[in-house]
Amino acid sequence: MGELKRTPLHAVYSKYGAKTIDFGGWDLPVQFAGIKKEHEMVRKQVGVFDVSHMGEIEVTGPDSTSYLQKMLTNDIEKIKDQRAQYNIMCYENGGTVDDLVVYRRSSVSYLLVVNAANTEKDTKWLLQHIDEEDVKVNDVSEHYGQLALQGPKAAQVLSELTETDLDDIPFFGFLENVTVAGKNVLISRSGYTGEDGFEIYTQAADTVAVFEKLVQQGVEPIGLGARDTLRFEANLALYGQELSKEISPLEAKLNFAVKLGKEADFIGKKALLAQKEMGVPRQLVGIEMIDRGIPRHNYPVYFGEKEIGHITSGTQSPTLGKNMGLALVETAFAELGQELEIGVRNKKLKAAVVPTPFYKRSK
Repeated sequence: MGELKRTPLHAVYSKYGAKTIDFGGWDLPVQFAGIKKEHEMVRKQVGVFDVSHMGEIEVTGPDSTSYLQKMLTNDIEKIKDQRAQYNIMCYENGGTVDDLVVYRRSSVSYLLVVNAANTEKDTKWLLQHIDEEDVKVNDVSEHYGQLALQGPKAAQVLSELTETDLDDIPFFGFLENVTVAGKNVLISRSGYTGEDGFEIYTQAADTVAVFEKLVQQGVEPIGLGARDTLRFEANLALYGQELSKEISPLEAKLNFAVKLGKEADFIGKKALLAQKEMGVPRQLVGIEMIDRGIPRHNYPVYFGEKEIGHITSGTQSPTLGKNMGLALVETAFAELGQELEIGVRNKKLKAAVVPTPFYKRSK
């Protein structure tokens, strides 16, 4: 068991009352003031997350665009400069290597932001698949810190720390070389909570200064516990749960990010085309408990005596006050209103298939 990795902010966690856990080999805060309180703070006001553990991989060179078209499911040619795009990287069989965000600096320079636990695997996968293309792939994660400022008041707070007009940054747009709290950063209008907000990429050494300036502005630090409940309510996939080597993006209902019609043959395209033509065998659905009980990750889902799937994520939704889950079930049982049962501690409890996302912010 190796020593846990630490983000550039680790040194100040205790100052703000963080309770840390081992998260995929990183020592990260699960909460500061309490998960429900932090969840509500982001839904109603604003909070800041340390997400410096996320991986950053640069892809540069004359063939960057065509190479990424081959590696990823979405249509890279549709991204304009200073725009970002949600993407999936697949295995040949259609299973998921990772889900990620691609930032296009230019046609010859991209920044890929990947899941922390997958950074090394993703980098190797990308390097393995350079054929004749003139591209370079570099893991630059150690140079970056990353803060996610999320919530309805995010723009108001951030505007007090920068002279940049934040209205110039559309959803999934970004600007580089922006000064925030006196530090040079990349700002992206994006996040993982279902709220408006920004992801601020700092130089690693500047992360503490920017974080503390945000806290001085009255922004509460938020832990991974609330990050999970927030993303869950907004139906945002978590790698290892809604997506995995065994779960394809079509099964996870991420069709919007899978462009089967693009000319480029991407890795996994044949398998995903076959899946689409035959109909996906399983589908991700929303579940609401009818009986009392909380559906948790990996709990079995039944129809009568037949096990038809499993819970990928589940909790008591802090916003709705209901016990909800996401479940991967056989497609025949994915209709809205379908009654199912969840295996909770040796009991079968009634639940029903409901629409997702469970929460959508009002614009």
